[in-house]
Amino acid sequence: MVLIILPPLAESDTIPQNIYNGSSSDDSDSGGMDIDSDNLENRPRKRVRLGKHSMTKGSIVVPGEPVTDETQWMRGHGTTTLLSPSSTLITATLAGPITPTNKLLSVLPIRARYNPEVGDLVIGRIVSVEKSQWRVDVSAPLLAKLSMSSINLPGGTLRRRTANDELQMRRYFQEGDLLVAEVQSISSGDGSATLHARSLRYGKLRNGTFLAVSGTGGGGGIVRSRRQQFTLDTSSGAQGGGEVDVILGVNGYVWLSKHIEERSGSKAGGVDLGISNLDEAVSVEAYSSQNDMIEEGTRREISRLCEVIKCLAEGAIRVDEESVRRGYEVAVDLALSREGGGSLEAAGRELLEAESRRRIVDGVVAG
Repeated sequence: MVLIILPPLAESDTIPQNIYNGSSSDDSDSGGMDIDSDNLENRPRKRVRLGKHSMTKGSIVVPGEPVTDETQWMRGHGTTTLLSPSSTLITATLAGPITPTNKLLSVLPIRARYNPEVGDLVIGRIVSVEKSQWRVDVSAPLLAKLSMSSINLPGGTLRRRTANDELQMRRYFQEGDLLVAEVQSISSGDGSATLHARSLRYGKLRNGTFLAVSGTGGGGGIVRSRRQQFTLDTSSGAQGGGEVDVILGVNGYVWLSKHIEERSGSKAGGVDLGISNLDEAVSVEAYSSQNDMIEEGTRREISRLCEVIKCLAEGAIRVDEESVRRGYEVAVDLALSREGGGSLEAAGRELLEAESRRRIVDGVVAG
């Protein structure tokens, strides 16, 4: 069944009172039921049209709802004008908060697909292998492209890619592999993103777990203008988890894994790395799909971090390094207080309770 949302009636459109008070001769002849005039006051009133004085930043609107009829405002993303372009009534086409920018009115969607921008650090999944490039799902409306010339081949082979390299593309990435990369450019034609992974911080992801955090606009999501890759020390509090790498993709994808020294270091084998010898640090193991041995404590703390990030997303809190660190500290304190010193057998069970999740959100908000 298709639901169609119609725009509200204009303020001048009123319903004749004789329909309700039974004053019409047709009603008296046909035995129509009289309605008490006192009940008319209890009927729900129409929503008042938002004007310049009643409109506030962050007000939530729904598709088809009038935003304003003031001529000083220009319609932006998420809004339209009814009937004709010359109309002054601006109506919302998306559900979300109103965002005024100078004289431009926009509606920021509460939940939407990721909109790529140059320089964004994203986490993607390989969808298909094509000629000289891979297609990557980055939660955008269109699949992103990763060409062979945008990755580092193992063995220090800084050269042009040949037909022989194209035949061995699945040695590096195949369908289903996860990788972290950076948005290099945006196509002017269809708006699809082009990725590159020519850095030691980027490449195939392993030794961890994947997590998706949806939300944009007024809801939860990843903060764009913050550090996206950091290492969290989980050894405190007798947990014995070691260090955990956290990668927050701007597209809402999160990767938590065992800490790897080579990914964040600036040296390889005691040799300083530069643009000319960057490929020398890339080995065949960098494109391996085999996970290393992960200790029980590290796996437990990775699971705890996953639940903390889920709590932040459920509480509509923007996810960044500060909120993740603060939420993890609250979760560890909660585990130590309930388990009497941090029992390894029952660690993390407190995060399954609604009260515990609420306390984590309150602790992050309180700062």
